[in-house]
Amino acid sequence: MDWLGGIEPHWIWLTLGVVLAGAEMVVSGIYLIWLAMAAIATGILAWVFGPDLPLQVIEFVSISLILVFSARRWLSETPIDSTDPLMNKRGARLAGQIATVTQAIEAGSGRVRHGDSEWLAHGPDAPVGARVRITGHDGAILLVEPTTPVIEG
Repeated sequence: MDWLGGIEPHWIWLTLGVVLAGAEMVVSGIYLIWLAMAAIATGILAWVFGPDLPLQVIEFVSISLILVFSARRWLSETPIDSTDPLMNKRGARLAGQIATVTQAIEAGSGRVRHGDSEWLAHGPDAPVGARVRITGHDGAILLVEPTTPVIEG
């Protein structure tokens, strides 16, 4: 290993581990941290058992696979609870809000405006300008109901 300039292999693995951990903080992909831990573990093993490079590469790959798949399984079984579970669910966030019908809801389908956005809507028939309450969503289609009870007669 003359091309390393006399640097011991375990220092290279430990440095790689620190660099990967730093990269995880920058790109936040959740996988680089497991590779960083595998590189640090490989560096420790190289320090204890000696500089056999082919064995170190096998150790790194094996430890990486074990950590990545173990973490993936553990994270799928115990998901991290969000402080705002509706953050990226705009339709669900609108439930309970009032919207204005912009295209008459006929045969159960029309368009409503909420804020500066116009949405497809499903619900009971309503004329243009009627105010409706958003009760939920079906994908990008809002489910609506009249804000006041419809009096049949």
